[in-house]
Amino acid sequence: MLLHRRSQKIDLLKKVPLFSNLSKRHLNEIGKHTDQVSIKAGNILAQQGRTGREFVFIVDGKAQVKKDGKGIRHLSSDDFFGEISLIDGEPQTATVIAETDMTILLVHSRSFDHLLDTVPGLQKKIMVSLCKYLRRAEKGENR
Repeated sequence: MLLHRRSQKIDLLKKVPLFSNLSKRHLNEIGKHTDQVSIKAGNILAQQGRTGREFVFIVDGKAQVKKDGKGIRHLSSDDFFGEISLIDGEPQTATVIAETDMTILLVHSRSFDHLLDTVPGLQKKIMVSLCKYLRRAEKGENR
């Protein structure tokens, strides 16, 4: 699936809890730094124990999540991962492997750091969104 307009990216990014409370202006800025990438089945999107360097949003396709070599979950359209490692720079907690050919959106850590440093108000909104995300996680709520 080829996204033809930046507004399509923004509509997808709004689905991410970390970005859901951001203004249209902030989402537009993130959209400018979001790359659409095609991935072939079998490619590793994240490797457990390696430093996470990007946030990934699945536009189309399916992936399997493995922890310590065991399959624990499947991901598909509108699922995402890497948002916490994008912020804290810590290693990925699981491996994600493309089960099918996929279309994904990527926000690289360098771009995200640039946005946090240059877009007024974005840092605070991301912090508030992250706190809400953590509160939901503590309550056992899904994304």
